Amino acid sequence: MQNLTRNIMIALVLGLIVGLALNYVPDNVFSIIDTYILTPVGQIFLNLITMLVVPIVFISIALGTASLKDPVQLGRIGTKTITFYITTTVIALLIGLALAYLIQPGQSGVFDTASASYEAEAAPPIMDTLLNIIPSNPVEAMANAEMLQIIAVALFLGIALARLGEKTEGIQKLLEQGNDVMMFLVNIVMFTAPFGAFALIASALGDAGIDGLQSMAMYMITVIGALIIHAAITYSIAIGWLGKTNPLTFFKNFFPAMTVAFSLSSSSGALPISMRTAQERLGVSKSVSSFVQPLGATINMDGTAIMQAVATVFIAQVYGVELGVSQLVMVVITATLASIGTAGVPGVGLIMLSLVLQQVGLPVEGIALILGVDRLLDMLRTALNITGDATCAYVIDRGEKAKEGKTAGIPES
Repeated sequence: MQNLTRNIMIALVLGLIVGLALNYVPDNVFSIIDTYILTPVGQIFLNLITMLVVPIVFISIALGTASLKDPVQLGRIGTKTITFYITTTVIALLIGLALAYLIQPGQSGVFDTASASYEAEAAPPIMDTLLNIIPSNPVEAMANAEMLQIIAVALFLGIALARLGEKTEGIQKLLEQGNDVMMFLVNIVMFTAPFGAFALIASALGDAGIDGLQSMAMYMITVIGALIIHAAITYSIAIGWLGKTNPLTFFKNFFPAMTVAFSLSSSSGALPISMRTAQERLGVSKSVSSFVQPLGATINMDGTAIMQAVATVFIAQVYGVELGVSQLVMVVITATLASIGTAGVPGVGLIMLSLVLQQVGLPVEGIALILGVDRLLDMLRTALNITGDATCAYVIDRGEKAKEGKTAGIPES
């Protein structure tokens, strides 16, 4: 794992250098390199990881639920998980709003809003999302990678396995073997991670362009600052106070998963390595990790929430619109609800941002102003998203082991 982390970091640094260098080559040369080398290599890595996501989520949730044979324990863990995720999302939004007003990244008159255009995709209504949690066709849900529906089916299966006990030992054994197969495949796929990380970051930087990065510098600084504050304060307090662990030790051990999430820009895509890292390097039990982290990859989007808060204030400042207290409250409520059911895939935050902007009466076209740098910021906020999932899993696992009188903590490396 240490060698993998080192190789990914080297690949990311090389990708940064190559990506910046590609800004100085002719556009047609960059297009050829990106089309025939960088994009294919990055896409192959994404496809390899994505290929494993649905079976891992389904098997993990089913096994995790089945292992929590006490319905009271299942309800307790579920309540704690959802409460943690909603609380940290609200805190993330407040940090994003506060820092955006402090830094003032969107000075009115600096950006060309006349030529800004963005066609927003329709965000699903919150009620429809809640009603569609239960699928009419489980096979179709898996084929379409509908994560909330997959989680719902897996929960029902896990509860049935727990209640039927010895009668279904064969099915549970099959799922355990399937989980072993999936983890083995994860190990194989991770050998390609450095190549994928290099290609993805080089492509993203080369596409963004130096001019785009410079013009959006203050917006990027605001988002990155809020992400760092949320990790350094919110998660560190949770790890230190609730998890009774040194946050630096936690972050050091979880860092390999963060590097993968950074390169993938996908919480769901990073889920296999995130779960394996939490279990092997943080000592989180499989039952808690298998339940909490897949759920977090679907409903916990703190990094995305920060982007939505900063972007909303940024766009309001660019267009010279003063947001009132009621509108800011609406931003927090809408963004929190929108995070439930948000697919953990690259770029989905922009769709949710359009919903937030519409709720407070800001022009959706303003999203075009941040498109150029969103891919780079998406990498960072995805790393924060999966760190929040692991933090929740670690804190809950510590609490559950304390109730059972078991020793808990990060294993010695």
